[in-house]
Amino acid sequence: MRYNRRYLNLYRRKFPLKKLYDGVQRFCAAHPRFGIPNLMRVIVIGNVVVYILSMLTMYTNPAALDFLKFNLNGLLHGEIWRIVTFIFYPSSSSPFWLLISLYFYYWIGSTLERQWGTAKFNLYYFSGMLLTVLGTILASVITGNNFINAEGTPYVNLSMFFAFAMLFPDTTVLFMFFLPVKMKWLAYLDGALFAFDIIRSIGAHNWAGVVLPVVALLNFAVFIWPEVHYLAARTTRQYSPKTVQYKQAVKQQEKEKGYHHKCAVCGRTDTDYPDLQFRYCSKCAGYHCFCQDHIFNHVHFTEE
Repeated sequence: MRYNRRYLNLYRRKFPLKKLYDGVQRFCAAHPRFGIPNLMRVIVIGNVVVYILSMLTMYTNPAALDFLKFNLNGLLHGEIWRIVTFIFYPSSSSPFWLLISLYFYYWIGSTLERQWGTAKFNLYYFSGMLLTVLGTILASVITGNNFINAEGTPYVNLSMFFAFAMLFPDTTVLFMFFLPVKMKWLAYLDGALFAFDIIRSIGAHNWAGVVLPVVALLNFAVFIWPEVHYLAARTTRQYSPKTVQYKQAVKQQEKEKGYHHKCAVCGRTDTDYPDLQFRYCSKCAGYHCFCQDHIFNHVHFTEE
């Protein structure tokens, strides 16, 4: 409990988006029915319908469904539906890879919705959509090209994937249908490729390729970073010199003397008295164990 309070105090001081994150948490608690249940099912059905329509119009009018894509030029002409409809534009022209992609992200999105609840997952997805729109607008303004398109949801899907890998790092999937790989390793790989694409875009002065993906993934920072921060703090504590020293002392004690706990005052052990409770004193220097009769009744050690 003391460690959790210390972590929370550190979090309050150092997390710059805390107010936004807390606002999301309060909104979800106050409006648990907010959003569309099974949102990913709606997204998948919409993608399938648009893909079928694109196949039907492929040879007669390949650009028939371009009105669904989002770009700044369309928005300036009052085509506000593009803010929403771009998420239904298929990200792949191959029916095989489209089905694989839709199934994979349906599974990820549905799992996140069960983990977070409908309200929080909807906010996560909608914020990803909004950030994609803002990123496209910002990239268009920077480059002077109002026809930069947002079609499909590659960055929203990537954001969902990173969130899933953070929450369920040891979940195993079949990479390329035969190689079992944990989600955390796929996330590391995707993160490295993402960083490489950003660096390459910077080198090529392709500012749209820098601004759009970075802005589009900001929702991941808001929703997930507190958990990343907590895991980092916990890992630091696990490998601190004091914790390592304690674990080594316990193992050595068990190996040499055959017991786990021994009171530093009366000498009773958990082997001889299995029903006796033992505690370690946080005020003593080093690690010293005391039984329930002496945990609050002993002279504190000042040297290890």
